[in-house]
Amino acid sequence: MKIWIMVCAMVCFSNTIQAQNRIYGKISDQDSVPLAGATMFVPEANKGAVSDNEGNYELKGLPGGKIRIQFSFIGYASRIETVILNGNNLELNIRLHETAIETEEIVVTGGYNSTQHENAVKIEVLKIAASGNKATPNFAEVLTRVPGVDMISKGSGVSKPVIRGLSMNDILVLNNGVRYENYQYSSHHPLGINEFGVEDVEIIKGPASLLYGSDAIGGVVNFIAEKPAPQNTVAGDYHMQMFSNSQGISNNAGLKGTHNGFSWGIRAGQKSNADYLQGGGDFVPNSRTQEYSVKTNAGLSGKSGTFKLYYEYGRQNLGLVEDEPVELIVDRGRKCNIFYEQLNTHLLSSQNKLYLGKTKLEADASYQNTELIHFGEEDVYELQMKLATFNYEARLYLPSDERSEYIVGFQGFNQRNTNVNDRETILLPDAATGTYSGFILLQHTFLEKLKLQTGIRYDYKSIETEAVGDPGDVIFYRPAVSKDYGSFSGSIGATYHASEYLLFRANLASAYRTPNLAELTSNGPHETRYEMGDHTLTPENSYEGDLSLHFHKGNVLFDLAGFYNRINNYIFITPTGETHVSGLPIYQYMQSNSFLYGGEAGLHVHPSVIPWLHVQTTFSTVIGKQNNGDYLPFIPAHKLNFEIRAEKEKLSILCNGYVSVGSQTAFDQDHAAPDETTTGGYTLLDFSAGAGIKAGKQIITLELGVNNIFDKKYIDHLSTLKEVNLFNPGRNFTCSLHVPFGFSTKK
Repeated sequence: MKIWIMVCAMVCFSNTIQAQNRIYGKISDQDSVPLAGATMFVPEANKGAVSDNEGNYELKGLPGGKIRIQFSFIGYASRIETVILNGNNLELNIRLHETAIETEEIVVTGGYNSTQHENAVKIEVLKIAASGNKATPNFAEVLTRVPGVDMISKGSGVSKPVIRGLSMNDILVLNNGVRYENYQYSSHHPLGINEFGVEDVEIIKGPASLLYGSDAIGGVVNFIAEKPAPQNTVAGDYHMQMFSNSQGISNNAGLKGTHNGFSWGIRAGQKSNADYLQGGGDFVPNSRTQEYSVKTNAGLSGKSGTFKLYYEYGRQNLGLVEDEPVELIVDRGRKCNIFYEQLNTHLLSSQNKLYLGKTKLEADASYQNTELIHFGEEDVYELQMKLATFNYEARLYLPSDERSEYIVGFQGFNQRNTNVNDRETILLPDAATGTYSGFILLQHTFLEKLKLQTGIRYDYKSIETEAVGDPGDVIFYRPAVSKDYGSFSGSIGATYHASEYLLFRANLASAYRTPNLAELTSNGPHETRYEMGDHTLTPENSYEGDLSLHFHKGNVLFDLAGFYNRINNYIFITPTGETHVSGLPIYQYMQSNSFLYGGEAGLHVHPSVIPWLHVQTTFSTVIGKQNNGDYLPFIPAHKLNFEIRAEKEKLSILCNGYVSVGSQTAFDQDHAAPDETTTGGYTLLDFSAGAGIKAGKQIITLELGVNNIFDKKYIDHLSTLKEVNLFNPGRNFTCSLHVPFGFSTKK
């Protein structure tokens, strides 16, 4: 019913699309030379345009009220303008200034369409399509470019993001703003989202329960879909990557268009990787992966609002590196035949905005269905479950001015887990989960330099499970569970612009996470162990303080951040030292009062006397401990990254060329949890180079690289293959090709 109401609203406002706000003007550089091909984008209206040969641009069909526009051009600092439209034409001429260090973007994950420097909570932006990103079969590895972000990995296909030492259900993953649910509670399950059609990744480091509720206690990773094509154009691209280490290949192609406010797009892709090679050359049996996906979207935008509809389908076949397949598989291969997991995911989402004078209403809804299957021997189903999730959210943006924002909203989701086809293993029972939340966000700027943000939220959650097994079976029987939880969360923070070059940021936040279905009810074999839940677990409660500074002057950028996170009733899984009757070691979900602290630092220098050179370094550290003095599991080692990069805008027939040498150093991790072993440090060296060749108005880009140049044999502390004495990937040669194409539909 909600979808039909949204469709009707779309039809109504499409009839008024001719009476539009309009912005026009010219884009030029600091010397008043017109910039052809500069882009401008309005996230509020999901609309963009490109300047013509004279630097002229035009944006029509924009909403009234306050909006933000980002103007960008390669090699120039982006400029973000805030304007208030009242149904009239507005001339806005923009000058962009050359820079080698990009510092600010418009972000959406913080609740507002605002700039990074306006948020009390620091939001990192990682551009997926940027040249020089590390080419790897494991997409989650790209996220580790952000200091403070790491990953739990199980080969090239299974990985989980880690933010400041927290992972799994303490990190909320969003797929284009939609809560992503795919049995994410386990380190043995994949992230589930690929890079195809993803433009940016926005990362909140620290509690974000105020905005997103339970599971955002440690942070948020939001994968933002690619922007629509500029007005009256059709654009497409083909992207291919090859990897020597896993004999891997990745292909994806997309096509999108926009005409008179209507936008559409489609993208399809596939990945295939054989068993990867450890440092030293031996292959890891059953680390093979295959992946397929299709993504489509359609939307309509006008003066009265925007309507967007997205659909995605993905299938992943991921080999399970366990004792049995390691012993059985003697030949390196690519196809998953035995001991693998398969995930089939459908995601349909609708995102809508209605402009009601100075008030704006956002109404979003989504339905996701994920099927998880574990295969043992060939064609033998061991486990099969389906997780159906319906999400909904509404936000009312009250009338505001350039200094203030006021948001009232509610969110919720209804979820059902179902075991299907009477498979041998029932890891999780059939269950229904529901959450209902309301929140208020306030933001105000004082004296031009000080911006305060605050808010409060209340959540209610219920979990109802069905009994599993025969009450007479004391080993495998699980009674029905009925749980209700309620919790407040909130935050208060500020940004202070001490000068044009120096920004201070501080934030205090409380957050919570309720025990999930696995933690409450698990009682069955899972990979190499027998997992047991505890229905008496209570919610986690987090209290975190963050301080950071950002300095950018000329060709120097420096960031420094620190945090302290106190978590009461922290939930984790640990071995009991006992063995189940099945012969598997028993792991039990437990909880303890704990704390984490640490920080990140980053320095980027672009010497003015050597205009083609960039030097960057980052450092991150986190310590996680229980109150009893024991260390927490899955805490990454201290990491130091360093990169020297040379760039040349034009070199003969090549353009936007670069050469990069980088290193990643992990220090010894001596702070192991009671069930872990310590891990030695390592240093890896990478090299990459790339350039574009202009073909008409498009630039074809080719990039080559090699990771782990010296084929070092090492184990990362967060690799779950450490359990079976297997090492991380060795040397990997990479090749990437990007071919764009497009044309104008303007008559």
